[in-house]
Amino acid sequence: MSQARTPFLLLVDFEMENIRLHPLESLPATIQYEINLEGAYPPSDGQSGQVDVVVDPYPFDRFYHQFDQVKDELLYGNSFLLNLTAKHKMATAMSLEDIYSKARAKYKLHYAYADNNFVVFSPETFVRIQDGLISSYPMKGTIDADLPQAREILLSDKKEIAEHNTIVDLIRNDLSINAKEVAVTKFKYLDLLRTDQKNLYQMSSEITGRLPEDYLERLGDILFSMLPAGSISGAPKKKTVEIIQAAEQAARGYYTGICGVFDGQDFESFVMIRYVEQEGSQKYYRSGGGITFMSEVEKEYQEMLDKIYIPQS
Repeated sequence: MSQARTPFLLLVDFEMENIRLHPLESLPATIQYEINLEGAYPPSDGQSGQVDVVVDPYPFDRFYHQFDQVKDELLYGNSFLLNLTAKHKMATAMSLEDIYSKARAKYKLHYAYADNNFVVFSPETFVRIQDGLISSYPMKGTIDADLPQAREILLSDKKEIAEHNTIVDLIRNDLSINAKEVAVTKFKYLDLLRTDQKNLYQMSSEITGRLPEDYLERLGDILFSMLPAGSISGAPKKKTVEIIQAAEQAARGYYTGICGVFDGQDFESFVMIRYVEQEGSQKYYRSGGGITFMSEVEKEYQEMLDKIYIPQS
């Protein structure tokens, strides 16, 4: 479809087993998406962005067991950084359509198709391809923005810096598979995310490279050479994914997969984090965080809970 310059919407699950490709000209009405690169805009329905949500967090004792399992692998040297995730029961009178309407984010998706029904309101770009340039924006490092000197604390935290640097290096290598002149063009900048619970700073970097002239002839090969996304798997990627699957004991599905839109020339994609899914009558919120050998279980559990939010304007 990229060879034919046919616009499409692409979804790839974390396990890369359930790939969906929808031509934009015939996109089902049950699939909605918005891309807003500025990251903030007024509510489209003219209503407040407030949401009424109660979350039953993933049990700490179960997280503790998985954390120990992962930490052992890190100490053995089988991984340097691993993204551990969990799903939390969520109670709200709002439908997924309501949540989609009220959430404010750089990327939004409501995917109600086949056996899937979920909403994503992601702040994280996966890759952007424009005029032969490919860019990636890994997001690693989170702190409560309302804490005194929050920016300084995050930018000097040894664990968060090590985690961020590892992912930047991994993404730089991923881009280098297909691109030349790969460089970190913006390093460790902070975005402020306003949520229904608290405000968060999140640390990102920008890495860019130049693709060969025929990149639209093999866009799929380029994308799949970089999957799964490094920021939600870890390093080294192959072995880390094996450890994730052993620890989490369940497929992630589209959570932490990627969604992308091709307009006939350029491609914009995002990591499917900040994710609410419907299973029968029960809604779940999925969240997680990066674990390194310096991680402390209580802090990692709290960071996972901090990422349970509905972003607002």
